[in-house]
Amino acid sequence: MAHEFISKGFRKFWNRSEIRVSVLFSLVLQIILVLMGNKRKYTTKIWLRFILWLSYLLADWVATLSIGVLSNLQGNESEDDSSTRQIYTVTSFWAPFLLLHLGGPDTITAYSLEDNELWWRNFVTLGGQLVAVLYIFLNAWSNNILNLLSIPILIAGLIKFGERIWALRCASSECFRKSMFPSAEAGPSYARHMDEYLSKKDEGFKVSIETTFEVPTIGHTHHHHLRTVIRPNSIVPNAHNLQHAHKFFTMFKPLFADLILSIHDIVHSQSFFQETSCDEVFRVIEIELGFMYDLFYTKALKFNSGLGCFTCLVTCGCVVSVSVFFLYIDKRHYYTVDIVITYILLIGAIVLEIYAVVLKLCSDWTMLWLSKLSSGAVVTYLYQAISFISSSTKQSKRWSNKVGQHNLISFCLKKSADKYWFSSYYDKLMFKYWYDRPSIAKNNKLKELIFEQLLTKSKRDSADCKELCDQRGEWVLKNEKCDNIFGWSVKGEFDKSILLWHIATDLCYDEDSESLNGDSRGKCPLGELSKLMSEYMLYILDLRPFMLPNGIGQIRFQDTCAEATEFFKERRSIANEGRARGGLLRVSTEISPSKVKRGRSNTVLFEACRLAKELQKWESTEKKWSLINNVWVEILCYAANQCQGNHHAQQLRRGGELLTHVWLLMAHLGITKHFQIADDHEKGVKMSFY
Repeated sequence: MAHEFISKGFRKFWNRSEIRVSVLFSLVLQIILVLMGNKRKYTTKIWLRFILWLSYLLADWVATLSIGVLSNLQGNESEDDSSTRQIYTVTSFWAPFLLLHLGGPDTITAYSLEDNELWWRNFVTLGGQLVAVLYIFLNAWSNNILNLLSIPILIAGLIKFGERIWALRCASSECFRKSMFPSAEAGPSYARHMDEYLSKKDEGFKVSIETTFEVPTIGHTHHHHLRTVIRPNSIVPNAHNLQHAHKFFTMFKPLFADLILSIHDIVHSQSFFQETSCDEVFRVIEIELGFMYDLFYTKALKFNSGLGCFTCLVTCGCVVSVSVFFLYIDKRHYYTVDIVITYILLIGAIVLEIYAVVLKLCSDWTMLWLSKLSSGAVVTYLYQAISFISSSTKQSKRWSNKVGQHNLISFCLKKSADKYWFSSYYDKLMFKYWYDRPSIAKNNKLKELIFEQLLTKSKRDSADCKELCDQRGEWVLKNEKCDNIFGWSVKGEFDKSILLWHIATDLCYDEDSESLNGDSRGKCPLGELSKLMSEYMLYILDLRPFMLPNGIGQIRFQDTCAEATEFFKERRSIANEGRARGGLLRVSTEISPSKVKRGRSNTVLFEACRLAKELQKWESTEKKWSLINNVWVEILCYAANQCQGNHHAQQLRRGGELLTHVWLLMAHLGITKHFQIADDHEKGVKMSFY
């Protein structure tokens, strides 16, 4: 007989320890998901996203592994051993908790939009685990009280399982699009109309057909019913904004599915956004995008229905009732460690359910509900309690309110100073995740600038607004009557224009900083904002290229970086950034760089230097920076409008992007191609005969 290296007793001991460890680890993963699931909406910290991503991937795997271990443990044990029977009786009680874990927390159902598309695969996979849990439950069935207590937990797990699959399915692209389709409508009967027409004509009448029109009215939508805002409760702060945000969220959801809006929706939205302050406008958009995040990534929408609230009460009631009964049952026949683990699972389930409810109470959905209630003592006390909880849990943020920054020349200077070939790659990799983000104060000034320019454009005719969507600097240059001088820089590939204006802005900013006495930041606020937009758009081009139109932006960026790095190495001007930028401006650009390169490289470094020199000659410093500033606003708006809705939705889980807020603001102001103009006012036809 072969000698066993690992004894049978040790293997049995390890099998029992394995299930204990895996069950507790599954609970830990659920705690991480609950605590961090909602925070990625308003933070850009990579470590938080990494931990959340890892926990999301491991959660289902660990729960599935634990169910498999439980199933094997039951199949390998002898039913004649009473002590063994008691062991897997208590461990089988853990199986419904694993089903509860597979149902997932309310704060995160999908890590990314792709997870929603796999809802059917998740249904089949999780359905298999449901069958395994039922097998464990039935196989361990006896007259033991623990088997009876398993039933409520099993019911709670089934509810959680169903909610997760339902949330994933509703957020999938196919179901999301179909949910916004209007009811099927055949329209007026053409055959009946023609029969009447021919009948009157045969009777000798002269028949004429007239088209009737419907003038768009405020609040009238493509669903053909009025959307009214209930008088907000004065107790709830920003109640008016909450109600408008929810109304526009319902009306403008089709944008995220790249569907067409009704002209009635645009008219209604314009009437609000054109008469509202910048701060309030962006606050409404923040709330609106928060609702969109909840729709795509959480179970938040289940609370907005009576059925969702009922299932929440059922799951909480099941877990609490089982915990109470477990306190009083006879537990003398079970191992102490198994009893402790069971208590941990019960307490953990209760805490997670309570925390999920607390998060819901602190959300904009609850505040929206409160804002629609009439004032009273009960509403006042409820709001005060929720406000206290919200301040304690710090759940007031809606997005990061920060923008990424990337500077080509600074990056190349650091790259040219590296002594080892792998250093630049390492820096690039680290920069991709730990890039600089400016303060909120700068962003508020930037929002005001963007809003003012878009507000001016939105007051034009609807057809003109559609044409403005294609402007990426041309409109500004034509208005300033300098299209013949700078027009070449905004034509051609869009990524080329971004690189040209980024480098030119950086060079002009550095040149003006040296020429001005003291700190130029206070004397040239438009320069600061231009530099902010310039570095933000380069960050989008290099690190979020999917948000821009198709092109070779990253290839052109790396070629430009290669030329800049080589230039800095040759001139040995890497010690000082100011001298490096000055060295670029001193290079003669009398002959066009494109003629010298002859298409052998995609670099735009010295073409940008030529643009910077032309800008430096422009009238005055103030007018120059006003021009640069306005061009960047138009470039940013063009990029926002060209990005697809699903890419904007993807960024909601990364702290949000300014580009997404601008895109939605443009749509609300009517500067979008996603609405119909022709025939949208036609109501029907009228037959006249005489």
